[in-house]
Amino acid sequence: TTNLSRSISERGIYPAVDPLASTSRILDPAIVGQEHYSIAERVKQVLQRYKDLQDIIAILGIDELNDEDKQIVGRARRIEKFLSQPFHVAEQFTGRPGKYVKLEDTIRSFKEVIDGKHDGLPEQAFYMQGSIDDVLEAAEKMKAK
Repeated sequence: TTNLSRSISERGIYPAVDPLASTSRILDPAIVGQEHYSIAERVKQVLQRYKDLQDIIAILGIDELNDEDKQIVGRARRIEKFLSQPFHVAEQFTGRPGKYVKLEDTIRSFKEVIDGKHDGLPEQAFYMQGSIDDVLEAAEKMKAK
């Protein structure tokens, strides 16, 4: 089932799918393969930990988190932005060209994010990008400005 979230939509992330509340019967290692399954589960774990930290962040602020939790928050925010998708059918509304991304590139991209390979990139570089290569290009453009 696909669950849409008003709070995700309010942050400008489209499609506003809640990955923690959504489920799939085919997200099974026997069907999608072990790597795909493992990466998806790790992404959900990072997002769940970030969700669990929301009250602490709201009350005490992010500076009161330990280094590991700060790292998780940064990765979760990048993941949330990276879950935005530039659709071909939405191009007339967003002004952004749609992108097709191969499944292998998507899995590789999320693996690199959760492994921390791109912790130094600005969160906004992940918004409405296709693959991690697009993110790197966007980050370079941001750096040049």
